[in-house]
Amino acid sequence: MTRILIRALALALLPLPALSHPHIFVDTALRVVTDDAGQITAIEVSWTYDDLYSLLLLEDKQLDGDYDGKLTEAELAALDGFDMNWIEGYEGDLYADQPEGGALALSAPEGLGTGFAAGRITTRHLRRLAAPVTQINLRAFDPTYYTAYDLTGGVHAPEGCDVRIEKADLQAAREQEKAALADMPPDPDDYPEIGDAFADTVLVTCAR
Repeated sequence: MTRILIRALALALLPLPALSHPHIFVDTALRVVTDDAGQITAIEVSWTYDDLYSLLLLEDKQLDGDYDGKLTEAELAALDGFDMNWIEGYEGDLYADQPEGGALALSAPEGLGTGFAAGRITTRHLRRLAAPVTQINLRAFDPTYYTAYDLTGGVHAPEGCDVRIEKADLQAAREQEKAALADMPPDPDDYPEIGDAFADTVLVTCAR
């Protein structure tokens, strides 16, 4: 099967009209990193991309040429870091704040490697806090909702930390999306920033 045919088949599988979002689906995992005092110092993020996006990315980069569903070490090296070239102002689709305070800045990403299994690409990176905290709210979302993040991979924290997840009200989020689209012209490049409405909120408390 040629690469062109694979691309055509993949695009034919897209069920959504041009204006619909999201287009990319990412299974997300978060791991809380603490220091010796038990305070939160960083968040490790894992993104596992959906089958279709993974396929198209391999196609664009001309990887897995034998179509055996496996990547060589050289191919993984060529793929590594593809999603780490962030433009200025991009927040990495991860937002942090303190329950009783304001937003918390997260560092630029530190790549932790790329994997490929069962037809899906997984990447990992680390985001550091400027100063340790004992409580943090985390939300993973793309403001434009082009990419949908969930917490399928779970939220992992060291012993002694408490993790609570407040699920998003998806019905309310869809109503908000519907109302926002009703007031906008049919421009696929100008989608309302409603991604936060679909995001779960994670509250992590780490204190000894």
